[in-house]
Amino acid sequence: MNVIKVITIIGARPQFIKASVVSRAFKHCCEDIVEVLVHTGQHYDDNMSKVFFDELGISKPDYNLGVGGDSHGQNTGRMIEKIEDLLLVEKPDWVLVYGDTDSTLAGALAAVKLHIPVVHIEAGLRSFNRSMPEEVNRVLTDHIATLLFAPTELAVSNLVNEGNEGIERSKIHLVGDVMYDAALYFYKKAEQKSKILETLKLSSKEYVLATIHRQENTDDKHRLSSIINGLSQSSVPVILPLHPRTKKQLNLFGINIGTPIQVVESVGYLDMIMLEKNARAIATDSGGVQKEAYFYQVSCVTLREETEWVELVEQGVNHLAGYDENIITKSMTAKFPHTCKKDLYGDGSAAHRIVNEILFTYLVG
Repeated sequence: MNVIKVITIIGARPQFIKASVVSRAFKHCCEDIVEVLVHTGQHYDDNMSKVFFDELGISKPDYNLGVGGDSHGQNTGRMIEKIEDLLLVEKPDWVLVYGDTDSTLAGALAAVKLHIPVVHIEAGLRSFNRSMPEEVNRVLTDHIATLLFAPTELAVSNLVNEGNEGIERSKIHLVGDVMYDAALYFYKKAEQKSKILETLKLSSKEYVLATIHRQENTDDKHRLSSIINGLSQSSVPVILPLHPRTKKQLNLFGINIGTPIQVVESVGYLDMIMLEKNARAIATDSGGVQKEAYFYQVSCVTLREETEWVELVEQGVNHLAGYDENIITKSMTAKFPHTCKKDLYGDGSAAHRIVNEILFTYLVG
């Protein structure tokens, strides 16, 4: 059999985590699949990028395109141009993309215009809010992908419902969530290596963990101020690893942060696992962190009006607060319901299912 070449496009730190488990599955599968790793540069800060590659054991990217730091349109356009040039040289059999970032859409568009089949991991998620760049990215990517790997039954339903718009049922595969694969694999390593609780002098279940990074929150002074005010009403310390964009906007708006919020620099993945696992509650606008809260059975406050992880809201483990100060404050005291289903995201073997399906699809033509 000819060697199958897969080019994987990543750019943001949640994608580094997902790629770590799928790349490992590629290596364990067989010698007939070769992966070429491309980092767009969307997350370019060492705390947002390099530390993740080091901790996750991901090989240094074969290419780093160095695109990041500009507007959505500028980033996406420059990425498409550079990815297209790369694809013309590498001539891959597949292009694989993750999630819903600018890197996701750029990789998918560059590939499909060169008639290279696209694999979309984490397909079918919908918040049904087209004002969010992430929603547009994920919808467009799903509609041009050849293989759609859905993490949940609800994601499959979303794709099936869009079938009359061009998504064929045969393209859709329920595989589970690769983030759950990562959570199972890296938790033991985090317990062994992370010293973040000792460094920050934290006791388990006696603090709230918060993350804020989405443009809808960071670039709106009223929303950002309200979120900070809501978090400030916590009866326990609030640990806030500060995203570079959030730091910039807080300074621009002149928003001061004081007790009980404790600002720390962005942390690596292993430290983040320990902070999530031991938090009393998690307040976040990150899709990935919402799921990780569920994996570690910690109640989550989502700083958005909607979420693509609808099943977590239905199970009562995720509370949509938007930027309402009172809801944020109240939701931080909610308990994780022990009646929650424990297998919403599969059994931890999503990566192997994905690799096997790519191999099968290639072989059958």
